[in-house]
Amino acid sequence: MKSHWKSCAMGAAVVAALLGATACEPSASDGSGEGSPSARPSATGTPSATGTPSATGPAKPSTSADPGANGGTGGSGASGGAVAACTAEDLGVSAVKEPANSKEARHLLITVQNAGSKKCDLYRFPYVRLGADARTTVPVIEASDPDPGRPVTLAPGEEAHAALLVAGGARDEYEAKSITLTLQGRKAGTKASKPIDVPMPVATLYADDGQLVTYWTTAEGMALDFVMSK
Repeated sequence: MKSHWKSCAMGAAVVAALLGATACEPSASDGSGEGSPSARPSATGTPSATGTPSATGPAKPSTSADPGANGGTGGSGASGGAVAACTAEDLGVSAVKEPANSKEARHLLITVQNAGSKKCDLYRFPYVRLGADARTTVPVIEASDPDPGRPVTLAPGEEAHAALLVAGGARDEYEAKSITLTLQGRKAGTKASKPIDVPMPVATLYADDGQLVTYWTTAEGMALDFVMSK
């Protein structure tokens, strides 16, 4: 009988201990929130609207960066690369001796006129050959470039000029019965035309290895200044 009461007393003590431990645990609704992660994700965890790729996609390169813009270092009216290089089909070509009453045809003025219906660009200087057997093109006078890096833009009906020194008093004189010129393209070293026959101002030219040509310019007097003194 005594052992029975002892067992009951021990059972009651265990139940009391369990109830006490339960009473010490914090309630899930006591507002402290410590140790109990929120069931909702933090608002800061939501991707920002600015992190969403733009609907317009990546930016496209600007057309104004085109190296050909403004005539490829262009002349007037060459904005946006709209002005093409002059070709043989665009131009009328002539050559006269300077001065007109000179006995010798040592100094020539080559003139091209835009005979087309649109503007076109002349680049740098003409590649000129004097005579069918010319070994090379006529060297250019670098100081004659009127606007370095920019082409000469010709509107319909406008003219440009290049002065040509046929003989500079050097050696190796030879007879030339033809003149041809080739137009340069937008990029240095390229060509915009096949050789163009230039009408001869005299039947025969007496050329030598002192020959020179100028850059294209719209000012014929400026071009001639570079060769008349030679």
